Amino acid sequence: MPKYKCVIFDCDGVLVDSEPIGNQVLVDMANELGANINLEYAYKHFKGGKMESCLDKIATLINQPIPEDFSDRYRQKSFEAFKANIKPVEGVTDLVKNLKVPYCVASSGPENKIRLNLELTGLLPYFENNIFSCYTIQKWKPSPAVFVWAAESLGFKPEDCIVIEDSLTGVRAAKNGSFDVIGYTAHDYNNELKSEATFAFNNMEAIRNLLIDS
Repeated sequence: MPKYKCVIFDCDGVLVDSEPIGNQVLVDMANELGANINLEYAYKHFKGGKMESCLDKIATLINQPIPEDFSDRYRQKSFEAFKANIKPVEGVTDLVKNLKVPYCVASSGPENKIRLNLELTGLLPYFENNIFSCYTIQKWKPSPAVFVWAAESLGFKPEDCIVIEDSLTGVRAAKNGSFDVIGYTAHDYNNELKSEATFAFNNMEAIRNLLIDS
């Protein structure tokens, strides 16, 4: 196995267990408009995607434009839900504490959301100066731009780095940038990641074994 010089974490579903929370809020709000979807639909069609793309899918389902204040209300409701319920992904705090190489987070979410969820889960001190958001550069996965930006900012090339992702969109973004990528499969309900990721594991202990103990 290559000895990686840098680890790039996705945030939602990799560092923080936010996917069920945020997606349930989105499902509930979409269903108020008549979308008639469930959490499984959200995982399949929304996970890892740009918010605008998710809203386009909802607009198609309800056959009408999304209300102009939908995104703002979603952020407010989801942030409230995160504050009440969010936890770190099991085992990830131990992994981060024991990494012996530089690391960062590169996420499709806005930076205020990333910071909030890292703070709520006690992870913010580890990532304070190494947070990279697609919103900053206005380029979203499956473009590899946020990963390339993160790697270059820390002084590394793609071949020096390993990305940890839990969505197919994120895995493909990493591959599009010539990064090796770990597919974190604990919530890979569609069994999509194993065939595309460089490595695939369903728990953080296995990832620790790969990155630290091997």
